[in-house]
Amino acid sequence: MAKKKEAQTVDMSVEEKLKSLFQLQTMLSEIDKIRILRGELPLEVEDLEDEIEGLKTRIDNTNEEVEGLRGRINELKTKIELANEKLVGYKGQLDNVRNNREYDLLNKEIEFQTLEIELCNKRIREAEAAEKTKEELVEKSRQTLEERSLDLEVKKNELDEIVAETKAEEEKLREKAKNLELSIEPRLLMSFKRIRKNSRNGLGIVYVQRDACGGCFAKIPPQRQLDVRMRKKIIVCEYCGRILIDPELAGVKTAVEQKEEKPKRRRAIRKTKEETPNIEDYME
Repeated sequence: MAKKKEAQTVDMSVEEKLKSLFQLQTMLSEIDKIRILRGELPLEVEDLEDEIEGLKTRIDNTNEEVEGLRGRINELKTKIELANEKLVGYKGQLDNVRNNREYDLLNKEIEFQTLEIELCNKRIREAEAAEKTKEELVEKSRQTLEERSLDLEVKKNELDEIVAETKAEEEKLREKAKNLELSIEPRLLMSFKRIRKNSRNGLGIVYVQRDACGGCFAKIPPQRQLDVRMRKKIIVCEYCGRILIDPELAGVKTAVEQKEEKPKRRRAIRKTKEETPNIEDYME
């Protein structure tokens, strides 16, 4: 089977190879048009999915921070309760003080516990403010998540509709292109695909129009144009590297042929005007 395929590609003439390449490019261009029809939807869907995942992660992390702040507030409240119990004990001991030294020590402990309570209350207020900010951030992120989820659903439905409409046509074109590739010489096919990949408009083979390359519009020397029309060998544009093909082989009418058709119509119109009799001759 492999030998038969190789024989098919080798036995093809240059003209047949060029024609097959141009047909292949036509099919690939149609597939590109289908992709363009989908537009940026696949990328938009992917971006929305990434953004939604990011929002979910942000919400989870922020909720963990809120839980941490709440735990810290509970610890500080417990600390305040212990400090208040100590204050009650120290104040009770003041009534049983035996000397000034004990009195000073108790006052220092009372002052220290009072400052500790004030510091804990300050840290509680800061933690509560931070908790409120975090909760607002979570709520805002949830709203954004809902909006992005709705957008994603709309975009996915739109993409699914377009894919459903064009899937059958795309698969049919891909199958035809795949079968056509089997009849083209592997080295020539690889070169064509490489040229097509490097070109902006995805054209690997172009026809000569107005003595210029149809891809980069660079002027082609007369001898090279003759070689293209002879179809005896593969001719490549010296500037852009695209494969050149005769317009007639590509089934395209040149500007010269279109101009030649117009004068014929004008002559026919002039003849009809000359043959039309003047009504004044009959009046005489």
